[in-house]
Amino acid sequence: MDKIEHKNVSVNGINMHIAELGEGPLVLFLHGFPELWYSWRHQILFLASHGYRAVAPDLRGYGDTTGAPVNDSSKFSPLHIVGDLIALTQAIAPDQEKVFVVGHDWGAFIAWHLCLFRPDKVRALVNLSVAFFPRNPSCSLVESLRSAYGDDYYVCRFQKPGEIEAEFAQIGVKNFIKKMLTYRTPGPLFFPQGKGFGDSPDTPVVLPSWLTDEDVDYFVSKFEKTAFTGAVNYYRALNNVTWELTAPWTGAQVKVPTKFVIGELDLTYHMPGVQEYIHKGGFKRDVPLLEEVVVVKDAAHFINQERPDEVSKHIHDFIKQY
Repeated sequence: MDKIEHKNVSVNGINMHIAELGEGPLVLFLHGFPELWYSWRHQILFLASHGYRAVAPDLRGYGDTTGAPVNDSSKFSPLHIVGDLIALTQAIAPDQEKVFVVGHDWGAFIAWHLCLFRPDKVRALVNLSVAFFPRNPSCSLVESLRSAYGDDYYVCRFQKPGEIEAEFAQIGVKNFIKKMLTYRTPGPLFFPQGKGFGDSPDTPVVLPSWLTDEDVDYFVSKFEKTAFTGAVNYYRALNNVTWELTAPWTGAQVKVPTKFVIGELDLTYHMPGVQEYIHKGGFKRDVPLLEEVVVVKDAAHFINQERPDEVSKHIHDFIKQY
């Protein structure tokens, strides 16, 4: 990891921290929740060793990226984040008209929108864990999830400013990070008020072989510094701002060469209708240049960390064609 270089770049009114390594075509890695550039540590090394310039930012509101108005969740819509990323690529690779994009979790959600808004900037896309969600013209994604799962579903619980942050504080940053990154239940994540994950905050978490104490400590050190408001603002913007601002793209297709990888035990893979959408034609209808869907056996949500070599190879095998 010592080989990975770090710097800050002024983009779109914020100061964005990036980790990078290598030379060649740019591969932009977008992390999810509750994560950082560090989630791509293995892929950065792999892609750099195969002739690419691997770049992973801390997204707006996360880690060492500063300047975002964390007290205003309306500034965390996909349009804001995509604006950051377009400015970033123009700043660090002005000679590259198009770049490769790899996203996971929220990073995948942002990557879908990057390809919707600016397909002219993307050579090819590899997304992990979160399939494309076509915009529902009748209601926001939060309201759709509330109808399906109720008020205790984690996305719904994240809506009220300050409330979930206080519960995270009760659980403790380290315990929360450990429980999230090791979550392997192939079903909806509920977070009932005052009950957290449904067990005692003192219940020990046994780390799997792919996640070390050192890894956990890195995430903890950053979230102890920033807290979680910037991160949960993405969920808060979903309810009204994102739904309203993305109205012009209702019914729009993602027209970028795409590969999609998901774990067999990923909670998103077991949401109502998702498997049918992915495998029965809906996904291909909305993403007509979708070339491959990979379901990784016995892998869960944080697949880029859990199966680093396998995921790195999937990425490289796809983008080397372009």
